[in-house]
Amino acid sequence: ALKGFVGSSVPKVNASTAKQTMRSMGEAIENGLVKACHDISEGGLAVALAEMAFTGGYGVEISLEKVPVRGLTRNDFILFSESNSRFIVEVSEKSREEFEKLMRGTVCGCVGKVTRTSSFCVYGLEGEALIDVSIDVLRRRWKSGLGGSQL
Repeated sequence: ALKGFVGSSVPKVNASTAKQTMRSMGEAIENGLVKACHDISEGGLAVALAEMAFTGGYGVEISLEKVPVRGLTRNDFILFSESNSRFIVEVSEKSREEFEKLMRGTVCGCVGKVTRTSSFCVYGLEGEALIDVSIDVLRRRWKSGLGGSQL
């Protein structure tokens, strides 16, 4: 257990919600609206965003205030929650309206943007900077695992 905490709640699947999300995402992909997509699973939102940044080579700027969550009031829970049927999706500004229309009936929100910098920036629920690090530094730390030195 990292930091002495062992979670005991297994993520629950709402089959009808998951099915609607999958259908809508499939349609968005088929319609060419999705530039990039990553499931939010192992490591939660933070890891999914980092892996997308590593692959794409662009920076990201995210606000946890904009993440559609129910009942979560801690930044770390929002960043690292591992749940099913959730995705982080990159959509161009031109396709945003059509994508959001397609995703109606699902839980969806615009949480940030891709930047042309090499920075990985995450702002917390109170607007405070939680993470502001170079993607290269973040990638090196990610590859070194939990035994690596601190940022």
